[in-house]
Amino acid sequence: MYQRLPNDRLREALTESGWSYAALAQAVRQVAAEHGEALRTNKSGVDHWIAGRMPSGQTGRYLIIALSRRLGRTLSPEDLGLPAPPGWESDSIGLSLADDPLEALMPIWKGDLDRRHFLSGAAYSVAAAVLPLDHVADIASRAAKARTGARVGHADVAAVRDMVSMFAVMDERHGGQHGRSALVQYLMSDVATLCRGRFTSEDDHRHMLSAAAVGVHQAGWRAYDGGEQGLAQRYYLQSYALAQESGILGHDAFVMRTMSQQGMKLHRPEHCLSLAATAVDKVRGHVDTQTEALFAVTHAHALAKAGRRQDAVREVERARTAMSAAKGDDVPFWALSWGPPAATVHSRTAKVFETLGDHHRAAAMYGAAATSRPQGTYARIVALDLVAQAEMQAAQGLAEKACATWGRAIDHMDGVQSGRTRKAVGNMRRDLGRFRTRGLRCAAELDERAREFLADRR
Repeated sequence: MYQRLPNDRLREALTESGWSYAALAQAVRQVAAEHGEALRTNKSGVDHWIAGRMPSGQTGRYLIIALSRRLGRTLSPEDLGLPAPPGWESDSIGLSLADDPLEALMPIWKGDLDRRHFLSGAAYSVAAAVLPLDHVADIASRAAKARTGARVGHADVAAVRDMVSMFAVMDERHGGQHGRSALVQYLMSDVATLCRGRFTSEDDHRHMLSAAAVGVHQAGWRAYDGGEQGLAQRYYLQSYALAQESGILGHDAFVMRTMSQQGMKLHRPEHCLSLAATAVDKVRGHVDTQTEALFAVTHAHALAKAGRRQDAVREVERARTAMSAAKGDDVPFWALSWGPPAATVHSRTAKVFETLGDHHRAAAMYGAAATSRPQGTYARIVALDLVAQAEMQAAQGLAEKACATWGRAIDHMDGVQSGRTRKAVGNMRRDLGRFRTRGLRCAAELDERAREFLADRR
């Protein structure tokens, strides 16, 4: 069905994007693939849309997402002269910082508990990744919002922190899918209510919001571990909003750091360096040296991804110097999401060297990260660091050493339910292929062990 007139809004957006009809068609197919749909859209189809024909099914939705990514801002159907595609109202859930973060979180929590596909299959939004940068100096304070219910004080803040810490321990020992629903239910029913209570002091209110932000950040991390990147991003955005509202110095910057890391992991570099650089600037000189090192090493990784090799190495050295000069100051609760700061700095430093192509130093730093965590803790992250170390050893042709390290990684995965560990073992089997063809016994034995591991976790 054609409109009476050509779709000038879509034509103007396409012109602004600098894409050809074929390039737009390819981008739409890519977005559709991310949502599990195979489209055959081509430049002829784009020509029909410009002429006024409406995209069918979910194609209009994919078209809006593709152009939003390209232009770096969130477009509405109306912006492109299109009707709202089926389910469009769900696409914007959690991708705003203008609303009360607790209100924004309610549909996310409910959708997560119900395992609703519109959230579990949601696409990562490049346009949304820039929101903390846009709002870093200007999010309206909600401190004066009316509060009802029982008075909330320091003991309640401590209780929330203890519960969130317990969930974090469960997550790292057993994977992101253990206790995930319980965490979301706790945040939705208990923590949200406490955040809206009447506080004995404004300081307790601020720390409660910060504790809630840590819990929401962890929910995002669990979604990330399950491969649900769009859902994870929504949690991170609302964690940022809560942290910003708390006014706790550095906490909002820490969530920006996480968002930078997510973008780098997904090979969506558009805002990663700006997020990491802004986060560093916000905390420099205002937090303890261990925490500052966490920010510096993520900034180094973003610099490496941007091809700024010398700047990246310089920032790595700054992070390592900060760690070695640490005076044992208390690390803020919100900065302990990945355990001991030293281990996190080692692991992220390894990623910097991996990005720069220095496999030898990367392998050494991944190994240091794995041994920097207390024995018997952080099973998942230790396993993933060991997998990464083995990959760096394999890249150097050290087959036997790589197989031994991969074997140690699988040892740590026992009882862990994690999408990332399953993916890591799948990649391991792929990488072992070239060693198996050389007849290496250790490679054949490890491949059989990896095959059994994956079979047990289907």
